[in-house]
Amino acid sequence: MNELIEQVAAKAGINADQASKAIDAVMEQLQSRLPEPIAGQLRGLLEGGPGGEGGDGPDIGDALKNLGGLFGR
Repeated sequence: MNELIEQVAAKAGINADQASKAIDAVMEQLQSRLPEPIAGQLRGLLEGGPGGEGGDGPDIGDALKNLGGLFGR
C-alpha cells in the first residue's frame, strides 16, 4: 500500500496523507461497484495479502494497470 501511496503522491504532486485519502475514496467506489470476489481480491492486494506486497502474485502496479483496462484506460 505504501508503494501505491508514494506513486499517487508523486504523480499528483500531493503529500502522502492526501494520496492516502484519495486512494481510500477510490477504493470505496470500486468496492461498491465491483462484484465481491473482485473487490475482495483488490482489497487483499492493497492490504499486502496474497499477491500483495511480499505475496506470490502480481504486484499492485500490475493489478491496477489491469483494473484500469476494465474502465477503458
